[in-house]
Amino acid sequence: TAPDGQGTPGEQQGGCTTLSIAMKAPGRYVQGFGERKKLGQSVKKLGSTFYVLCSPGGRRRFGEEIEQSLTEQGKTVVFAEVHGEATKAEGFAHMDACKAAGCDAVIGMGGGKVIDTAKTVAENLGGLPCIIIPTVASNDAPCSGVAVLYNEQGVVVKAVMMRRNPDLVLVDTEILSKAPARLLSAGMGDALSTWFEAEACRKNGVKTMARGQETETVAMMSRLCYDLLLRYGPEALDGVKRGEYTPALEKVVEANILLSGVGFESGGLAAAHAINDGFAQEPQAHGMYHGEKVAFGVLTQLVKATWPDEKKFICTVGT
Repeated sequence: TAPDGQGTPGEQQGGCTTLSIAMKAPGRYVQGFGERKKLGQSVKKLGSTFYVLCSPGGRRRFGEEIEQSLTEQGKTVVFAEVHGEATKAEGFAHMDACKAAGCDAVIGMGGGKVIDTAKTVAENLGGLPCIIIPTVASNDAPCSGVAVLYNEQGVVVKAVMMRRNPDLVLVDTEILSKAPARLLSAGMGDALSTWFEAEACRKNGVKTMARGQETETVAMMSRLCYDLLLRYGPEALDGVKRGEYTPALEKVVEANILLSGVGFESGGLAAAHAINDGFAQEPQAHGMYHGEKVAFGVLTQLVKATWPDEKKFICTVGT
């Protein structure tokens, strides 16, 4: 609150506009090799009956371990499978099932479609505790307080804004080390946009999805995201191609999921993601992953950008 007589943030003061800064982040972020086996310990205070959303393959591979970890802490588990796109119909169906089962917390374990569906269910049932366990590092959705809904053709139709970000994001790098390399590469493409888009928003005074302008903390995180990708990206990707875990993967996963997730929501989106949205309207691009389209958008944004010292800026970020 501004001092008496000085107005409130956003008002004109002495010829200048006072601007609010803001950031959003998950309640807790935990990342490590085999972390899924510690799930029960991490959710002790988040609920008693968990509605676990996953793909059929995810349940087959990890369902038994997830259930064991939760039941060891005296929790009840209700599994449900997500099929196809994260549509309104899919969300409503799981809302009904979650409510009927008496669940008081939601876990989304899988890729982007599962994560968006889980967030939608948790939010629309009054803000139930939401736990996200990504099984791929292909995008920065896990940490954000946004759930994107699509139609059956994969075109965005609605963004559900959650009252808060997920209560827990649990990232198991053992799982991610065995995921397809193309998915990790796509996640790197998505994360690559974080700093460039945040810089564009900062230079233009854009209010972000955190309902304020970028904090210095988020600016630092966005730049770190870029630096980690350049330093550790090739090594991490080579390891995943061989099906091997590497320490470099920890750095890249942190960039793809945590730094990019907080960065895009509290730093802002610009041309790179707008171009991705345009690709969603083109059938020829439907076989491409989100991060692959965003990476193309980054290159386009750099071409179109009008920085004060454009040549110097592009030279700097290209080294």
